[in-house]
Amino acid sequence: MRYWLMKSEPDAFSIDDLERVGTEPWNGVRNYQARNFMRDGMQPGDGVLFYHSNCKEPGVVGLAEVASEAYPDSTQFDPQSDYFDPKARPEQPRWMLVDVRFGRKLARTITLAELREEPKLEGFLLLQRGSRLSVLPVTRAQWKAILALEHRR
Repeated sequence: MRYWLMKSEPDAFSIDDLERVGTEPWNGVRNYQARNFMRDGMQPGDGVLFYHSNCKEPGVVGLAEVASEAYPDSTQFDPQSDYFDPKARPEQPRWMLVDVRFGRKLARTITLAELREEPKLEGFLLLQRGSRLSVLPVTRAQWKAILALEHRR
């Protein structure tokens, strides 16, 4: 089992939205490294930290799990979609996605500031300068350290 962090802007798709729908295709990823993590690394059952970004208080807000193998993101073929890619072809897709299943909301948001203060998270990709990936790997030790912060205050 592997672990991941997946970012979403809460006004676009929040943990509440995922709870409401249960399972959702994680579409619209247009970064090759993030795509490769989904395509080559993610497997059904992998753990996901659901992270709200680009908001008043960014942070980890819930848990989810990878619910499918990677498959082509249909938004790349739709000219009406914000995620349309004119170079993508159904026979040769450029962008992949996985389905993500709701796990639970955390008791409270574990803020980005808290993550930065946690010594056990040294080297965590999310905290590296210039890192803007929307999908990134989390080690087992990092996963445990982050979840340990949920009930600490």
